[in-house]
Amino acid sequence: MSKARVRGTRSHCPPPAFGLRFAPMSCTRCQEPAVNAAGWCASCEGAYDTWVRRYATDVLGPVLVGMVIVSTLGLGLPLLGAGYLAGTIGVFAGFGSLIGLHRRNRRRRRRQFALGELPRAYLPAKT
Repeated sequence: MSKARVRGTRSHCPPPAFGLRFAPMSCTRCQEPAVNAAGWCASCEGAYDTWVRRYATDVLGPVLVGMVIVSTLGLGLPLLGAGYLAGTIGVFAGFGSLIGLHRRNRRRRRRQFALGELPRAYLPAKT
């Protein structure tokens, strides 16, 4: 004989751990309930967009490094007699370094903004 199955339960689905499965996430900066993919609410994301414009020259370093790598490896190696494959690899290495340095700068600025001081209007005790 088979066991009577309890209605509404599934034996193959584990129960949610401590009820956290459906709990709404809060902003990591000001603890507002609605967050985006970065973990911040819309007001903190807007404040970050305004704040980060002061550091618009951050793009110059990665662009210069990528340009030096592309021009040295991508253009210089074929001129010195290396094959076209070496030039192609140099171009991809230059663009890879450009993207990698840009992502590192973006993470560093987000971390710097997140650790910065919150304005008094955003403090939970003041709202």
